[in-house]
Amino acid sequence: MTVENKVALVTGAGQGIGRGIALRLAQDGFDVAIADLAAQEEKGQGVVSEIEALGRKAIFVAADVSKRDDIVGAVDAAAQKLGGFDVIVNNAGIAQIKPILDITEDELNSIFQINVNSVVWGIQAAAAKFDELGHGGKIISAASIAAIQGFPILSAYSASKFAVRGFTQAAAQELAPKGITVNAYAPGIVGTGMWEKIDAELSKINGKPIGQNLKENVEGIALGRIETPEDVAKVVSFFAGPDSDYVTGQVLLVDGGMLYN
Repeated sequence: MTVENKVALVTGAGQGIGRGIALRLAQDGFDVAIADLAAQEEKGQGVVSEIEALGRKAIFVAADVSKRDDIVGAVDAAAQKLGGFDVIVNNAGIAQIKPILDITEDELNSIFQINVNSVVWGIQAAAAKFDELGHGGKIISAASIAAIQGFPILSAYSASKFAVRGFTQAAAQELAPKGITVNAYAPGIVGTGMWEKIDAELSKINGKPIGQNLKENVEGIALGRIETPEDVAKVVSFFAGPDSDYVTGQVLLVDGGMLYN
């Protein structure tokens, strides 16, 4: 799949899944805005350089996705500096590994601000920009297998991803008359820093050696291997491109065969 004269914004794109998505969209022909925290600028600029090496344009935009104004500003910067705006990928997110009885008010607020509020702000900012530019567009957000099934010790994370699924379905119906599609991707166990953190925290809770929880979870994957950012990026590529023009309101599992929905 290739596109021409299209611009995408990917949040949390300085590393991990976000970086994989940004690089794949550049390979597809998109110019890409890399949005991440200011503290991640060095990594983000590295991704910019990788995209430029592929022959596409790219910029880094410092943004805290929990703040609506930052997301609006990132969308504006993408449109102004890259010459248009066609796709937003609300990828940024965090995990929390904690028994439900121990979750604090601050922790609950934090994960919802980053995982859920940011998706709403991204939907709003992208839809407004599409209206301003006079065309439809694509809104793609990060869900998870935890959007389909709640997981113990990941209750707040699971709830936040269920919320993303709900907003995706509702926004798809509201925005369809504007020619905007709204979909989400649901990864399983991806070999990134987030799962290293999950493994370490689970080890503290259940006493298993570091790496054992991850190993046991990977052994339950039907395709027999851990997921890569590139596996996720292929699904985002589909949602961002023309082949998904008649697909909206969907959460697509990309987990190697863990859940069956």
